[in-house]
Amino acid sequence: MNLERLDHVGVAVEDETQARAVLEDVFGCASPTEETVEDQRVRTLIYQLGDAKVELLVPTSDESPIAKHLEKRGEGLHHVAFEVDDVEHAIETVDASELEMIDEEPRTGVEGSEIAFVHPKGTFGTLLELVAFSGGRTG
Repeated sequence: MNLERLDHVGVAVEDETQARAVLEDVFGCASPTEETVEDQRVRTLIYQLGDAKVELLVPTSDESPIAKHLEKRGEGLHHVAFEVDDVEHAIETVDASELEMIDEEPRTGVEGSEIAFVHPKGTFGTLLELVAFSGGRTG
């Protein structure tokens, strides 16, 4: 497995309106693409910035993993995502190392992607997302 490129940085936010104002009004970002991941109870706002993206994560329920993250750690960096060719192969590679996967099977992410997360305890305290786009990347 090789990390192909930085795909996006995920940022957990409590107030979507305030977060949009900062990125759009202060920093001049174009309007994001928006998608809800129902099974994770999270709304995503994806800002394309050159070759990478910023993904705002807004919980849609108090039971959302993002809501729990916000309660425990507050707003800010949630994860860093790297594109890989094949998420299943990436999981096998990580499993063969001393690192620990959170997801043992790929799951569906935004923009038609397949994703899996690597536990932060082995990656310098940073939650890593491995992402692949079967129809080609979107940004």
